[in-house]
Amino acid sequence: MAQPDDMLDDEHYPAYTMGRAAEITGASQDFLRRLEKANLFIAYRSAGGHRRYSRHQLRLAARAREMVGQGVALEAACRIIILEDQLQEALQQNPNHQRPRQAEAA
Repeated sequence: MAQPDDMLDDEHYPAYTMGRAAEITGASQDFLRRLEKANLFIAYRSAGGHRRYSRHQLRLAARAREMVGQGVALEAACRIIILEDQLQEALQQNPNHQRPRQAEAA
């Protein structure tokens, strides 16, 4: 069984309430709900039905807020972030598919 300290070290553990997530990311609570509606992530739910967010989700939300602030449409920002996140995960899982090295490009 996971210990409390292990859960807090887990970037996918839903440790943050909606209010705290909004405060950390600098986004409104409505913006966080819109990110979920745009399928950037699905907020975890507490036993009482309240949204809870992980550090990973907070990073995605902060990136979306930044992009939207630069004029990118919300849906487009979410799609870009999803693709970037999938690419990063794939590169971490398979180091043989890293981007070309500088030496190979020369």
